[in-house]
Amino acid sequence: MKNHKSTAQHTWKGRPSETIQYWHQKVRCIENLSLHVITPGRKLGILGYAIDEGVRRNHGRVGAEDAPDAIRKSMGSMAYHLPENLEILDYGDITATESSLEELQTLTQQTISDILNSNHFPILLGGGHDLAFPHGMAALSYTASKNETLGIINLDAHFDLREPNNGQGHSGSPFLQILESAKTKNLHCKYFCLGIQRAANPSSLFETAKNTGSWWMESEDCTVENWETVKNNLDAFLSKVNRIYLSIDLDGFSSAYAPGVSAPSPMGFNPDFALKVLEYLAKSKKLLTMDVVELNPAYDIDHSTAKLAARCIEFTLRKLWD
Repeated sequence: MKNHKSTAQHTWKGRPSETIQYWHQKVRCIENLSLHVITPGRKLGILGYAIDEGVRRNHGRVGAEDAPDAIRKSMGSMAYHLPENLEILDYGDITATESSLEELQTLTQQTISDILNSNHFPILLGGGHDLAFPHGMAALSYTASKNETLGIINLDAHFDLREPNNGQGHSGSPFLQILESAKTKNLHCKYFCLGIQRAANPSSLFETAKNTGSWWMESEDCTVENWETVKNNLDAFLSKVNRIYLSIDLDGFSSAYAPGVSAPSPMGFNPDFALKVLEYLAKSKKLLTMDVVELNPAYDIDHSTAKLAARCIEFTLRKLWD
């Protein structure tokens, strides 16, 4: 299929074992996007977004298109602690060829919708944060079909509420695009960003956040020591929504933990805080779908950022099935 590349099974590798002990033994790579032929039952559906045109449009440093396979390679060697009967299916990557970003996002949205509607829990591997626009719209369409309200929780240093450039979306605009689309279509959607850094967001974006009814917490308040306040805010937000789309932008972490991102900063939150949030959301029973974005392998150090992405995914899923 144009703009789709299947994952080679050997991408998933790790320590050999006669019984299933590691992720690489559980993942099955699917050659196409014909999700309707897959057997029934609860499944994990992995899809890569090997695109960084949105980062380029947002004047970031490119390289995120190589992220999905870097995350897969880090995930493959992880110990497996999910149910034995759970199918884990890797549907490959949406890739950039001669198509426009808008065409690629249309394909991505349709594919995520198919994944949701065929009883998968989707795991999206980015790629630029422009992935959030098709991902969020697919989640919004799914919840709207069930008369539910979608909540978007974004762990990020940036609001990503910027206006499109000359009508073109980018990695800094996805949540504004979602909120405006929801308003136009009279659909119910709320947005909460944790990890906002004032040095990375001009006052105009704080005004946009206020005008769109967005929720946020600043980076210095996103600590384990301040967990009760964070928990109270999460409780208040969760009480207003039925389902959660979780987006983890790796540049929300301090560059001490995540050097390989499109926009690194030494001032972000640490993994202990992020894991508290991930566990809380997983145990809320409202988590519908998730993505991890903005890994840039070209700038990673000893694969530490790719491993962080993999661990965030594994931890969330383990708590989801606890």
